Amino acid sequence: MAAALFFISPAGAQSPTALTLDAAMHQAIERAPMLEARRAQSESARQEAARAGALPDPQLTVGIDNLTVQGPGAFTAGGDSMTMRTIGISQALPSRSKRQAERAMGSANAALAMSSEVTAALSIQQQVADAWIAAWGAHREAMMLQSMRQAWAQDVAVAKARLRGGTGSAAEVLAVRMAALDLENRIDEANAREAQARAGLARWLGSPTDQPLADAPDFAVLPHDEASLLASLDRQGNLLGWPAREQAAEAALAAARADKHPEWSVGMSYGSRVRGLSDMASLQVGVSLPLFTRNRQDRGISARAADLDAVHAEHDDGRRQQIEAIQSAWAQWQSFGEQVRRHRDELLPLANDRVALALAAYRGGGDIQPLLDARRDEIAHHTDYARVQAEYGRAWAALAYLLPTSETTP
Repeated sequence: MAAALFFISPAGAQSPTALTLDAAMHQAIERAPMLEARRAQSESARQEAARAGALPDPQLTVGIDNLTVQGPGAFTAGGDSMTMRTIGISQALPSRSKRQAERAMGSANAALAMSSEVTAALSIQQQVADAWIAAWGAHREAMMLQSMRQAWAQDVAVAKARLRGGTGSAAEVLAVRMAALDLENRIDEANAREAQARAGLARWLGSPTDQPLADAPDFAVLPHDEASLLASLDRQGNLLGWPAREQAAEAALAAARADKHPEWSVGMSYGSRVRGLSDMASLQVGVSLPLFTRNRQDRGISARAADLDAVHAEHDDGRRQQIEAIQSAWAQWQSFGEQVRRHRDELLPLANDRVALALAAYRGGGDIQPLLDARRDEIAHHTDYARVQAEYGRAWAALAYLLPTSETTP
């Protein structure tokens, strides 16, 4: 039976060089340039987080104070007893709350970059699974159609025998041959779809692959049930970054509030005078004066609070979208599973029986049209089965790769 080509064979029957779905995933995670970019961005964010909240660099100053601009000693260092060459250093001292907000922002950005790395890895897994399953499904479809060539050649032989015996016609032979050519077209189409899917797979693996594909996983078994997926929304790829975004918005709000706190600075300088006059030292302490907060700092606080509200609302909307996506994907996966089982257990055996009856009737002198109709329906049912099997695999992959694993987590 052609349908037997779609049964999952024992693992021990696999060729050692066959490319499994898991092996394709592993290669893609190791080689994907997109993931390398996310890793670099994550490292950049970690380095930025490590320096967040540090004091600004001190400032060194040199100059001449009280330089006379008139008289015989104008523009000379010794032109006046008050003139002196100075060197000094100053240090800005942001408020503790502002430095804490900067550290919180750096930590949030690092967490967001890490979540982007995990999200990219999960997305790569999904796309590799789609490409691998598409290539696997198209290959199985082509194998199934090729297994029908002998039966169609037998139909042509029967039509020719009836023509030679005077019970058939040339039109019947032509009709059967045209149907056989249609089968060849369908085989070519399946082969082309496999080539296209392999090209997509090569993008993620980094090089073209001519390896045979191993048997697919059991699409009837998922690593998580629906309730577990719905209970772990924030761990899934589409929502991984939202806690970090909320943390960043909270840090921005804290930084805006910190702007209402005075910022201090301290500095000292040393002045050297000429003509034996004593040198001088100076000490300065400065403080910012946030006096007009209503139209400055308060508006900034209101803006950052609104940003935080927006992030909370978008996070909630993202959760709702993910719940919808999970429930929709689960229903689709169950539906395709039922279709696969119905094709395998009922439709395909019935189609094969119908062909056998039509062929027997034609050999017994009946009309050829029922045989042609049965053959076309047989192809349609087997093709539908192959494509539903691939769709079943895609629905399975959409649910199987929602949560991070040790391979996708840095």
